[in-house]
Amino acid sequence: MSVQKESNAVIHYGDPAVTGGVSVFDKEFDKLFYYDGTDLGLTYQPEESTFRLWAPTASEAYVLLYPDWQAAEARRFAMTRDVKGTWLLKVGENLQGMFYTYQVLIGDQWNEAVDPYAAAVGVNGDRAYILDMASTDPEHWTEDKPPLHSPLDAVIYELHVRDYTIHPDSGVKHKGKFKGLAEAGTRGPGGIRTGLDHIVELGATHVELLPIYDFATESVDETRLHEPQYNWGYDPKNYNAPEGSYSTDPYVPEVRIRELKELIQTFHDQGLRVIMDVVYNHVYDGYLINFTKLVPGYYLRYTKDGKFSNGSGCGNDTASERPMMRKFIVESVLHWVKEYRVDGFRFDLMGLLDVETMNEIRTRLDAIDPSIITIGEGWVMNTELDEKKRANQLQADVLPRVAHFNDGFRDAVKGDIFHFEYKGFVSGGSGLLHKVKQGIVGGIPYSQDIKAFASEPDQCVNYVECHDNHTLWDKIMLSTKGESDATRRDMHRLSSAMILTSQGIPFLHAGQEYYRSKNGVENSYNAGDEVNRLDWGMASEHQDGVKYIQRLVQLRKNHPAFRLRDAASIRKHLRFEPCPEHAVAFTLRDHAGGDPEKHIYVLYYAGRKESSLALPELGEWKILLGEEHITRLTRDSLVVEGIGAVILSC
Repeated sequence: MSVQKESNAVIHYGDPAVTGGVSVFDKEFDKLFYYDGTDLGLTYQPEESTFRLWAPTASEAYVLLYPDWQAAEARRFAMTRDVKGTWLLKVGENLQGMFYTYQVLIGDQWNEAVDPYAAAVGVNGDRAYILDMASTDPEHWTEDKPPLHSPLDAVIYELHVRDYTIHPDSGVKHKGKFKGLAEAGTRGPGGIRTGLDHIVELGATHVELLPIYDFATESVDETRLHEPQYNWGYDPKNYNAPEGSYSTDPYVPEVRIRELKELIQTFHDQGLRVIMDVVYNHVYDGYLINFTKLVPGYYLRYTKDGKFSNGSGCGNDTASERPMMRKFIVESVLHWVKEYRVDGFRFDLMGLLDVETMNEIRTRLDAIDPSIITIGEGWVMNTELDEKKRANQLQADVLPRVAHFNDGFRDAVKGDIFHFEYKGFVSGGSGLLHKVKQGIVGGIPYSQDIKAFASEPDQCVNYVECHDNHTLWDKIMLSTKGESDATRRDMHRLSSAMILTSQGIPFLHAGQEYYRSKNGVENSYNAGDEVNRLDWGMASEHQDGVKYIQRLVQLRKNHPAFRLRDAASIRKHLRFEPCPEHAVAFTLRDHAGGDPEKHIYVLYYAGRKESSLALPELGEWKILLGEEHITRLTRDSLVVEGIGAVILSC
């Protein structure tokens, strides 16, 4: 997460006379000026363009029209004050290809800003662009998408657009671009499939893309793409337009839009759905963002002494609980669904957003397509908002069908991420079985003592690594001094097996399948290609890891017992079994979830010595996974050796 330096800018909140003496911080402000129309921003037609701006504290407002992204001179059109704090302008000519900004007078200060609702922007996002969005649709642009009956059927694969193809050996022509990620038939060292083909081969159902909206120039300057630059993009600038550095030409606004649509269509054609990582909890700079320039004091949270709330650690928190900010967030999400056919959203630092906003998003998405996934970081964080209103794990019971990342399971499996030397279950750590079991059941209230935050399994995302913090491999390296790499790979594979055979929604980080390392770098948000890129040479070297993940994914797809639909079914069919130290075992009984197998037995074994386990006498057991760890198998006993997972059925 990129931390922003506090600006020395002074915010002017305007002349109180403009709003009848009602402060922008007053609750009465929302009652007076909430605008419920659906036409904020630009409405383009060849014969006329209509601009509607919400700026209640402005005493004057103008639209500035520019012929290109860098022209100094603009045509200036006065807007007319309209209802509920909005300003309106209609220009009766074809403005296709023009750039525009808003200019407002706040008190005695003139501010120029990009339209927050801008769907198209010029290079570096400093001016909005006027076009017919339908003209950016690819020739092949269908509403068909891969079927999804439940989020519990998902296998999510998270990647960064640039990382995935930028390596010299990726075999991709348009490296680091939307187009590169859409290339089929690419090959790497040893003839392995790379890029798009690799994702398909792996068996993932969803590709989760790190931020693809337009992010701050301070992170990646689109006019200097020939120079080394890198950022994850967690610093939003224009929420409704794509990032230009991922396009083949950031100077032509249509290109980034069309190429992103082509990528999404390609994913759909290949049987993959798309999840978009969205960052509505903070902005890149609370002083310079368009929100603050247009309605200072409204869109962000403030402490009692007038400073920005900073639960995000990025300098500010958005005020999602304020009606016009909530409206913006909801409509922005819907924009990506309707215009780009995005299939899901991962909400960065969701615990800073408010419950009502998240529930409204879920309701509005359900009205369009209930199969759209909503997941987020439901961390319990401090911010200037009532604790009961924060959309975090503690409020999961009032956030139905919104899933939270299960950090408790993550830390139990691989060890505490903030204490690098701490061991997890897979590396021989002790006292972790309770949290492991909480993860296995998908975080639901399974029993009096086995329960986490979830009410239902579709509220739990299980993972052991993501873009944040150390990769699984690097964490294992830090916590297993003196171990061989072969043993560490055993620990790594066991971790992935635990994620893919537990209840809930499984999540994989790109490269997890081949023991991805970032050379020990914990927070690589701006660490550059050398650290962050997918190393296809490593992928070729460790095809054993890739094939193991493929096998696990297919096993999960073949057996609905690993994807039980509700908490009641988990309590009914899942039973923990006796096992020795450094192991956990459970059965999924009686054709759980309609499984073709009557009973399934799962063992996660992290012991160092050969061990004998009693098997429930349910029938003749056969091996589904982990044959390399089994030294003896009978109807009532199992002898195993080596760190890994064993799965049996009868």
